[in-house]
Amino acid sequence: MKYSIQHNSQTALSDSLAVGIFEQDTLSPSALNIDQLTGGYLTQLIATGELTGAEGKIITLRNVPNLNVKHLFVVGCGKAGELSESAFKQLLAKLAEVAKENQATSLMNTLTEVALKDRDLYWNVRFTIEAMEAGQYRFEQFKSKKSPAKICLSEVKFLVNEAQSALAQQAIDHAGAIALGVKLAKDVANCPPNVCTPTYLAQQAEALAQRSSLIKTTIVDEQKMTELGMHAYLAVSRGSHNEAKMSIIEYRNHPNPDAKPIVLVGKGLTFDAGGISLKPADSMDEMKYDMCGAAAVYGVMNALAELQLPLNVIGVLAGCENLPDGNAYRPGDILNTMNGLTIEVLNTDAEGRLVLCDALTYVERFNPEAVIDIATLTGACVVALGQHNSGLISTNEALTNGLQQASQQSADKIWRLPLSEEYQEQLKSNFADLANIGGRWGGAITAGAFLSNFTKKYPWAHLDIAGTAWLQGANKGATGRPVALLTQFLINSVE
Repeated sequence: MKYSIQHNSQTALSDSLAVGIFEQDTLSPSALNIDQLTGGYLTQLIATGELTGAEGKIITLRNVPNLNVKHLFVVGCGKAGELSESAFKQLLAKLAEVAKENQATSLMNTLTEVALKDRDLYWNVRFTIEAMEAGQYRFEQFKSKKSPAKICLSEVKFLVNEAQSALAQQAIDHAGAIALGVKLAKDVANCPPNVCTPTYLAQQAEALAQRSSLIKTTIVDEQKMTELGMHAYLAVSRGSHNEAKMSIIEYRNHPNPDAKPIVLVGKGLTFDAGGISLKPADSMDEMKYDMCGAAAVYGVMNALAELQLPLNVIGVLAGCENLPDGNAYRPGDILNTMNGLTIEVLNTDAEGRLVLCDALTYVERFNPEAVIDIATLTGACVVALGQHNSGLISTNEALTNGLQQASQQSADKIWRLPLSEEYQEQLKSNFADLANIGGRWGGAITAGAFLSNFTKKYPWAHLDIAGTAWLQGANKGATGRPVALLTQFLINSVE
């Protein structure tokens, strides 16, 4: 979809126009102008109860007198100045759907006048684009019968004054890149596991390097992993015929080519059956989403290539598959890791941390400024935080603060979990340096504590996205989180 800026609502009108109305029948400035232009048409409809400012209610008006548009969408925005980010996004996604139903091809959006709590025009425009793109998303690549073709909204214009043009354009640029990253992350995550294998992930990483001159991709295969001593990573892959592949996506655009990179490591379990510790059959199909960490990193790297930020960033897609067969690793096995620590396997379904521990050791070679790993790591995090907040664990206050700031800005929510030495006690083994699980209690935290043993040489943060990476039920599908959060973190890293 194309997004642009316009300074005058009466010039170069689109075929549709969206204006806001608040509770207590208060009209937005643009709605008030239209009411005056049409001789009190909107006021008359308010008086008869046909128009209301109830939050989320959208009324479509046609053939409005003295107004040269096919459709006027009057959008209920609730109490003036009290609309939240999440409510605003839901409202805009609904507006995009209403526009599609009415076969609108272009929309003049004056909802930039709707004040959000503690937000300026930049965020209003950015959230609008992100919400509308999310509302337009469909994944039908594998359907023999696609949804009926409809005339789709192809252009949205934002009404802003000239003094705010630069800010609005920056929001359009940022939102466009983030929306692209979210879409691509969703596409990869929604792809079925018989197609999206570790090799498929590697192919997407290589294709990105072909699209951007700022990116170089290197694939670490199982032979190289063996040479490097990545035996924990390899153990997880042993039960699958699909070879593990770790994709290293290097983005280099810092003015100082020797500047330390920010490294993003994504868990890429393209399917996780649990291995010998087999998962229950119910909802096992959703374990194709165990690679949403890698999908998010892939999305961020695509957004970064669009934005061309002056940074050095390395994205790692830790591709692997965890299946049971005669060669699969077992509970009771002791594994050697790349950094020399040994691990007693108590549960083969705690495999993500075994892949990540070697990947986190591997990235030491880049002398990183910071490392953030992103993983659908634990069901315990879903129990603790639900599906609204991703879990954050970190050993570095500055990195924590940066991620929390980016979370607040992007409305991609995270919540910090504690990390203290008591949790390491739960990981003790009688036979190895570490056990791969820490018992029932505090499972999201002990998983983070486990990873912290492999991150001593750089500032590190861990995002557990098990509750936020995908939706279940009628709306089943990947969310594309936390692409917005991580891209915002990178944008902030430039400033």
